[in-house]
Amino acid sequence: MPKHEPAQARERWMRVDIITAVPHSITSVLEASIVKRAQEAGAVEIVVHNLHDDGLGKYHQIDDVPFGGGAGMILRCEPIFACIERLQAERDYDEIIFLTPDGERFCQPIANALSLKRNIILLAGHYKGIDQRIRDRLITREISIGDYVLTGGELPALVVLDAVVRLLPGAMSDAESALLDSFQSGLLDAPHYTRPAEFRGMSVPEVLLSGNHKHISAWREETALEKTRKRRPDLLG
Repeated sequence: MPKHEPAQARERWMRVDIITAVPHSITSVLEASIVKRAQEAGAVEIVVHNLHDDGLGKYHQIDDVPFGGGAGMILRCEPIFACIERLQAERDYDEIIFLTPDGERFCQPIANALSLKRNIILLAGHYKGIDQRIRDRLITREISIGDYVLTGGELPALVVLDAVVRLLPGAMSDAESALLDSFQSGLLDAPHYTRPAEFRGMSVPEVLLSGNHKHISAWREETALEKTRKRRPDLLG
């Protein structure tokens, strides 16, 4: 059974909880651009949780050395379980996502699917990694933004957050713009131009000045297909 939520919470489209060991690396981004607008419009509620608040002992310890030896430090079970279970006691979560290089590769269809969820937790790892038991017991999905290693999961969490939030109702003043982005149709986006029509000997394609929307649409589809064929032929497969 879904847990009770106050009326104000039910009116919003989505809530995103971000768990991190370095919250200041997250919060500044939330006060800018589309993510800020989406919060002000009530499309999303974003709450950042400092993992150290659930840390152990006098120094709020959240990590320890790995069993079996080796370099690096591992995030412990206790603080992460405490934070996530406290949130789960307040509401049901559709996804609890761990940002990790060995997760599934993030892409536009995943962003589209996540934008339909109501409650999501993003867990940003740090140091060498997190205790495997956290992944086994709590995590419902693991996402990677690419085949490389970063200092922590904060940047990947922000990438996922931005890609999802911009799709929510009220996040963008021009909602149609999000539907025409690269990858939404399976293709890269067509070239774009604005004023002036002539600049340093370079002209805007005449079809875009014609006012014939049928021809413009056909041109955009053709050029998008050509760009995709040259730069990302794997998408056409």
